[in-house]
Amino acid sequence: MYRSPSRGSLNLTEVYWDIVDCIVNNPKDKFNLIIGTDSQNIQDRCCFVTAIIVHKEGKGARYFFTKKYEDNITSLRHKIFFETSLSVEIAGEIFKKLKDSSIKEENFNLEIHLDVGESGDTKDLIREVVGMVIGSGFSPKIKPNSFGASKVADKYTK
Repeated sequence: MYRSPSRGSLNLTEVYWDIVDCIVNNPKDKFNLIIGTDSQNIQDRCCFVTAIIVHKEGKGARYFFTKKYEDNITSLRHKIFFETSLSVEIAGEIFKKLKDSSIKEENFNLEIHLDVGESGDTKDLIREVVGMVIGSGFSPKIKPNSFGASKVADKYTK
């Protein structure tokens, strides 16, 4: 189940239709669909939050997020790869549905925001997770340009 501050609780199909409505009802606008995941260990579990952000360029955004709990993950590498795989999985589902609809790819750009950056412990993982995202057919963003993961998803991991 996904939650949105503006739309309440929705399942992934309802999130998809909300995205479609935004794009169809605003055919002259350009949209960035952003998927990002962040995580945090809480006691004996790891909370993963995946955010889907629908950004209408120059006009604001709305977002949806879902939480998933796994056993505590102590390996940073494992955690970052799991975050990336969750984002790629959701992006793939949404992208497939959008391609099957009447929405043209030029009306939206799909980005995956990764919780890695040139500073800090994740710098050695950048090449691998960026390659994973590109290999899946999506455009990756890293810190400081990956607000979908580092700001939106991060907000709900606590």
